[in-house]
Amino acid sequence: MTSYRQVLAVPGMAPLLCVSLLARTAITADVMALTLFVVLGLELSYAAAGGVAAALTAGVALGGPLLGRLIDSRGLRPVLLVTAAAQVVFWLGVPALPYGFLLVASFVAGLLMVPAQAVSRQAIAAMTTPEQRRPAFALESVQGELSYIVGPAVVILGAATVSPDVVAWGVGAAILAGGVGIAVLNPPMRAEGEAEAVGTDRPPRRQWLGAKMVAALTMAFGTTTLLSGVDLAIVATLREVGQVSWAAVVVVVFGVSSVVGGLIYGALTRPLPTWLLLGLLGLVTIPAGLAHDWPWLCVAVVGSGLLTAPTLGAVADAVSRLAPPAVRGEVIGLQSSAQSAGFALGSPLVGVAIDLSVPAGGFAAAGLAGLAAAGTGYLLSRRPPARAAAPRPAAPVDSRR
Repeated sequence: MTSYRQVLAVPGMAPLLCVSLLARTAITADVMALTLFVVLGLELSYAAAGGVAAALTAGVALGGPLLGRLIDSRGLRPVLLVTAAAQVVFWLGVPALPYGFLLVASFVAGLLMVPAQAVSRQAIAAMTTPEQRRPAFALESVQGELSYIVGPAVVILGAATVSPDVVAWGVGAAILAGGVGIAVLNPPMRAEGEAEAVGTDRPPRRQWLGAKMVAALTMAFGTTTLLSGVDLAIVATLREVGQVSWAAVVVVVFGVSSVVGGLIYGALTRPLPTWLLLGLLGLVTIPAGLAHDWPWLCVAVVGSGLLTAPTLGAVADAVSRLAPPAVRGEVIGLQSSAQSAGFALGSPLVGVAIDLSVPAGGFAAAGLAGLAAAGTGYLLSRRPPARAAAPRPAAPVDSRR
């Protein structure tokens, strides 16, 4: 069994995880930073802040595959340096932009967001053996959970004690440091044997975008739809009982549980199917709505937390195994886009469920979304691969000619 010590002993792995954690923590906090700037700095509504967040998220979702394809064709460093420079220009300019320009600039900044998460996943696939990938992706998913715990909290604290303008500059500086740091490390995007075998030809999309890949992307989408919905359901549940100030504690418990679950899963001797992990995540999420105060809600979200990082890690592992080396950047970019789309859809989907029923309906809607994605992934992954069409027999030759 491959241990975490063996994974971290892979040359360049530990520095990559450390530097990408810095970039991902800042990127995770970017929506919160923009929200606080619009609400506190521009003194506009939360709806206006949601518009900026949606523009940034849409840009990230569209830009992921495009940046991945550029990494496949042009290399890592040019893409990282261009995107890091774009983030510096955007975040330095945020305090001076009126709302209309901020909307457009946020979309462009999303398109050119430093692809720290996608680069980490692509590098892990290139730097590890098949036996090492599951614990390596478990560490990557734990890294993501840590960024979600730390990033928004630091931004909120900074906005409360300093100013939203300074927070925006700090986020931009952290993204710049992370992007440049990854560029300096310059981790391999393909394994040594793959680099010689790939050549310059890209396999056609129909060759790799089959049922199994669609299943993995669907489950990536379903996982983040569930997770973003759970965040909203937590706030709605505690708001109903006048305990909304305790939402941060519940979210931290959720995140810590996910970190623990990811570490446990990466140490297991046998992996579980991605559809099963996502299905279990959906099932344990639904009854969390039965909790009606913050202590019981802390207990209720532990089950979901323990399955979150394992599910995210399993999705990343599945995508990397299915992606041909020549298009791995584009494929992992598609995974990031699917997850961004899930985050964008989860909150409004669960919000509608809460408005039409009760806060517990939010947990039910999030869990059912995860179950639907797991079922779809299971059915698609069991489909046999399409067979190539058999050549048509040649017409019989007339022997009288």
